[in-house]
Amino acid sequence: MNILILGGGGREHSLAWAVMQNPKCDRLIVAPGNAGIAGIAECAALDILDGGAVATFAEENSIDFVIIGPEAPLAAGVADRLRESGILCFGPGKAAAELEASKRFTKEICDACGAPTAAWARFTDAAAANAHVRAHFHAQAARGESKGGDTAPIVIKADGLAAGKGVIVAMTLDEALAAVDDMFGGCFGAAGAEVVIEEFMDGEEASFFVLCDGTDVLPFGTAQDHKRVGEGDTGPNTGGMGAYSPAPVLTAALESRALEEIVKPCVAEMARRGTPYQGVLYAGLMIKDGAPRLVEYNVRFGDPECQVLMMRLGAQALDLMLACAEGRLAGAGVNWADDHAMTVVMAANGYPGDYARGSVIGGLNDTLEDSFHMVFHAGTALRGGQVVANGGRVLNVTARGGDLAEARARAYALVGAIDWPDGFYRRDIGWRAL
Repeated sequence: MNILILGGGGREHSLAWAVMQNPKCDRLIVAPGNAGIAGIAECAALDILDGGAVATFAEENSIDFVIIGPEAPLAAGVADRLRESGILCFGPGKAAAELEASKRFTKEICDACGAPTAAWARFTDAAAANAHVRAHFHAQAARGESKGGDTAPIVIKADGLAAGKGVIVAMTLDEALAAVDDMFGGCFGAAGAEVVIEEFMDGEEASFFVLCDGTDVLPFGTAQDHKRVGEGDTGPNTGGMGAYSPAPVLTAALESRALEEIVKPCVAEMARRGTPYQGVLYAGLMIKDGAPRLVEYNVRFGDPECQVLMMRLGAQALDLMLACAEGRLAGAGVNWADDHAMTVVMAANGYPGDYARGSVIGGLNDTLEDSFHMVFHAGTALRGGQVVANGGRVLNVTARGGDLAEARARAYALVGAIDWPDGFYRRDIGWRAL
């Protein structure tokens, strides 16, 4: 098969790495790719948000299968355009991608099918949203539940796509009001034109991945990531500073419950509406007292969760994605080894705020890369024969082991071999599980 992967981050590097291990893959093109991907596949300059351009490119290069990595092309309807052209692809159409592109839409789906999630309200102007926030904190204070009068948390979310950063957990009234004003003020662009405000859910968060072919669903693995930039899970949210798989909190019983109470009802509701879901559905879950509630859906593999899933799955990932795209999930199964994987994100100094590009990354040629150790490139470029930083999250240093402690030791040993003074990383990935 000739295969095209859309995207250029660490998720796509790990997808490319897994696909290349499968003998079905004869030729692999990744658009746009990055410096790491260029070492294992062809990279192509292509506007991946333009469905017509992607379809034409696929036809000209005799592409048999397209894997869409990021959420933006899915929200732009690229999968629809490919299917209209008769090209097999992995990823939901535009209407189904609303499960990530609009937090309001997801809440409406949950309400329609009774899937457990946080209480919520939506707003299109700052005044009404701020009135809601004030009412929340005043009610907390009246019940004597707040500390100091204004410290009960509330969650403020930009409704649209914000690269994993459009969520603020506000601990105080002032923080909540500032978050609302920032979002309506344009800090997340068009994503903040509508704001969803939710009750705060406490518990332990985990990621549950399920393949859907429009009718059938297949559990595809679990992971936990660290969203906050600082050690001890402190500081602002990022796209993710590290992840590990499997997620210990998601026991077999909890996984089954999440599938029956959350995923299957939502997938059935999407089909009932005439927009069947095809692709990977990433359910962010909050676990408390043995019960899961939905935090959010993503319509693609998480990043960096994809890296640990691909590290564990290897070549079979392509077979499973093909079964999903071809509507054959009813007869498919995942063969998991009894192993664990961890990825540590190396980010540019200043991330998730302002950061510089162009710093040289050394030591990569000396790192061990095999089926147990991989450095997936997330934001890199080649300049003058050197690998340089070209993004906020730059490298995903990933390793497998017989248990999580062994995977962690291998990952951090690999981090230690990389010479990049202009980057930083968290030293406590996996701390909750370990």
